Amino acid sequence: MAKTVLSVNAGSSSVKITFYAFKNPPRAIADAQISGITAPPTALKYQRGSVKHKEKLQEKLSTPQDAFKYLLKRCFSDPELSEVASEGDLAYICHRVVHGGDYPDSVEINDETMSHLEKLEELAPLHNFSALEIVRLCRKELPSIPSITFFDSAFHHTLPDHVRTYPIDQQVAKANGLRKYGFHGISYSFILRSVAEFLQKPQEKTNLIVMHLGSGASICAIKEGKSIDTSMGLTPLAGLPGATRSGSVDPSLVFHYTNEAGNLSPASTKEMHISTAEEILNKKSGWKALTGTTDFSEIAVENPPSEAHKLAFQIVVDRILGFIGNYYVKLGGEVDALVFAGGIGEKSAMLRRTLSEKCKCLGVAIDSQANDKGPEDDETVKDISKGAGKGPRTLICQTNEQFEMAYHCNRARS
Repeated sequence: MAKTVLSVNAGSSSVKITFYAFKNPPRAIADAQISGITAPPTALKYQRGSVKHKEKLQEKLSTPQDAFKYLLKRCFSDPELSEVASEGDLAYICHRVVHGGDYPDSVEINDETMSHLEKLEELAPLHNFSALEIVRLCRKELPSIPSITFFDSAFHHTLPDHVRTYPIDQQVAKANGLRKYGFHGISYSFILRSVAEFLQKPQEKTNLIVMHLGSGASICAIKEGKSIDTSMGLTPLAGLPGATRSGSVDPSLVFHYTNEAGNLSPASTKEMHISTAEEILNKKSGWKALTGTTDFSEIAVENPPSEAHKLAFQIVVDRILGFIGNYYVKLGGEVDALVFAGGIGEKSAMLRRTLSEKCKCLGVAIDSQANDKGPEDDETVKDISKGAGKGPRTLICQTNEQFEMAYHCNRARS
């Protein structure tokens, strides 16, 4: 039997793949990523063991499918990558799909499950399309290798009815699947498992407030190992602002923004229908709309270059605090840890320090030196708490969605 599992994480402008040995736990063999698909120049990052390589590509890779095929060819042709010389060395391909609707767990792709996921594309045209394009490619060109889809929404299938339900006509809501789903679930699954192990507690006895903070950002309240609330909703747009997302705003705002809100956006294609409202709130808002940059490290600085940068930072802090307070109360004050994760959560010492200072009333206290240093490369969970405070611990978790998919695939199919 083939000995490797391939994890695929596709976005609109990037594709990342990681090969893992089919073991429990999985062992990473090679990691490759192409970025800049929709915003050239395209760039390649490649890592095999301690060997790291970066280059700008001359090839025109205009779709996620093009990027995926390029990455496979590049990896298969590497003479030093003996464990993955061809598609025959693959046992499974794991795909990260943002929106899984009512699926509570991963599913193997067949005609029935593929048809169901294609129907969900209308709910999440900006988020599912890239991943499903690669799933379609694998079904066509790698038909002998099972494709397993893992959903960001699945972790939140435990949301109570009163949390997941929107106060609208329920006949319409149920007919169209209009409810809170929540996302970043593959990341939250990894974080829960890693943090519970770090705290030496069973997952089912672990209570956390977890912040997955990146260009797309969300927060999740985890009670006794289960998601009881999360900031994202029907789509990843709700909740916190992101690099180009508005986060939650008055639903009427976009209709005052433009009288063309309901029209199809110029970004729409034959396969992917996007309204002007979706384009504005997902792609033309967030801290880029305020500052001109998507790079949060240019905003989270002691001496911001403009009042707009200062305002953007304050808005992010304010919105995160609102959810921390909400979830602290929902967890009855019984919180084992506040956890920072995601690219920004893991790297921005200033954001962690600012939020921790503003949460002093909850007993939160951090060690400045540990916070400024951040986690080492091989440190999955780092404790930056100050002493044995009365409040929750403060942790940084370097999340790994690629690993989490391979981990569950291996456990379920070993």
